[in-house]
Amino acid sequence: MKIIDLTLTLFKWEGIPVGLAKRHTGRIGGDSQIGLLAISTDEGIKGHSFLGASGRSAEFDAGSLIHYLKPILMDQNPLDREKLFDRMNFIERNTTIRAVGAVDIALWDIAGKVAGLPIHQLLGTYRDSIPAYVSSPRLATADDYAAEALEYKSRGLQGYKIHPPAITAKEDIEICTSVRKAVGDDYKLMLDSIWAYNYTQALEVGIAIQELDYYWFEDPLAGDDIYNYVKLKEHLDIPIMATEHSPGGFTAYAPWLMNQATDYLRGDVAVKGGITAVMKTAHLAEAFHMNYEIHHGGNSLNNVANLHASMAIKNTELFEFLLPSEAQKYGLLEDVEPDQNGIVHTMNEPGLGAKIDFDLIERNKTVLLT
Repeated sequence: MKIIDLTLTLFKWEGIPVGLAKRHTGRIGGDSQIGLLAISTDEGIKGHSFLGASGRSAEFDAGSLIHYLKPILMDQNPLDREKLFDRMNFIERNTTIRAVGAVDIALWDIAGKVAGLPIHQLLGTYRDSIPAYVSSPRLATADDYAAEALEYKSRGLQGYKIHPPAITAKEDIEICTSVRKAVGDDYKLMLDSIWAYNYTQALEVGIAIQELDYYWFEDPLAGDDIYNYVKLKEHLDIPIMATEHSPGGFTAYAPWLMNQATDYLRGDVAVKGGITAVMKTAHLAEAFHMNYEIHHGGNSLNNVANLHASMAIKNTELFEFLLPSEAQKYGLLEDVEPDQNGIVHTMNEPGLGAKIDFDLIERNKTVLLT
């Protein structure tokens, strides 16, 4: 079997809800583009993935994928994923981690279809379901956060994570206090401060949410600030979660482990380079008796890939859904959804097993890159 073609179809995503920008995102909402990657083989089997997100149009990664990654893949056996992953990462300075991840996911899709198995079984299934939590957008007031947390608790979701304004520590602590008071003491709450604080602010907020029995404290400091993460971890009992966007790919986790700078490792198929990278990191974390918690994948098909990985990872606990959901779900006929008890169940069709809305993609196509 060999790869005979690779194409990327960009299609419009319009009417994305406009929200308050988080400090790391800039403008949110309006329009974007998603890319449908298709890798074709000489045996008629195609692998697919999505590139892009509501907040990051696929056009920013598309050109380098076609120009730099396609030549590496042509005439290669799509089942040689480790070799291809290594070659793509070697030239990552000329392309992007997200482009590498999209290719890797499509190769796993091919492998599952060849084997007639869902990807999680190729990886080695550990579970068939996982509890889910939701992550807030940036909201206007503490009352808004409290109301949203109560709404999703009533829907059965098993936790709520706050993305605060991250302008002052005092305001963020007030929000965290309000949400805890609203949902009660027996509900999982987390805080993701999106790399916003200096050490003093992070310590102040960390002490406060530790007393409020929050489940973890995520990305309080800059993504490369290992020195202050070590200090923070020494002075807090609440688990610290870093490394979601730590600079570099899979090997960038090593200094965090060697310096004992985080309690959890973090990543997803988009920001770390695909299913292959996620599984490598999960096994690395397991060797240190740490959890590897998977971040939302940024688009619907990435989240399907995240789900397959989650089903095959022993040391992961929760599955993330970003809000508002209208800014995360697009391009599939049936999206990943939690049930009434806040549980997400596996997909069992060959490969990714997702039903792509090819008619929607054709109607909204802007360009075909070859």
